[in-house]
Amino acid sequence: MRIQTLIAIKMIFLLTIITGLVYPLVVTGLSQIFFLKRANGSLIEQEGIIIGSELIGQKFDSSAYFWSRPSAIDYNPLPSGGSNLGPTSEKLKMLVDKRKALFDSANLITNAEIPSEMVFASASGLDPHISPKAAMLQVERISKARGFNGSQKEQLKVLIEKMTGKPQFGILGEERINVLLLNIELDKI
Repeated sequence: MRIQTLIAIKMIFLLTIITGLVYPLVVTGLSQIFFLKRANGSLIEQEGIIIGSELIGQKFDSSAYFWSRPSAIDYNPLPSGGSNLGPTSEKLKMLVDKRKALFDSANLITNAEIPSEMVFASASGLDPHISPKAAMLQVERISKARGFNGSQKEQLKVLIEKMTGKPQFGILGEERINVLLLNIELDKI
């Protein structure tokens, strides 16, 4: 019985060293060598200042920028999660109606079908993408806020098409646009 206990203690110690120290250090080292940007959160810098991450949605509430998908956690990455409100929830219905009215009035839309991502928060509350249709519906508001002329407005539409990501491997997911990257390019017009 003593020998088995001694062997068990040695195995726990050995596996703790392997799985708790060696493996994490090797994986971290390899990721820093081969995937430096991704391993460090896909951070975006401008003039030496980190302005965000490609992976985490941010709040844009200015009329001069594309708006992100709503967030149930106000874009705070620490308590990442949805609202857990179900389809029969009155609170969810009120939130969706409020978001729809805001999106309609701000974007000067009448009788247009608003993409669901502009009225429903994602499950994580941090989705950084919107659909090309959601971006196109915001062109009038942004053009008006920035005082764009006709050619600049067309540049904006071309920018949306250029920034649209295709489904992965041509079949996985849907077309999408990263709002932070789109707004960075928008400032260049």
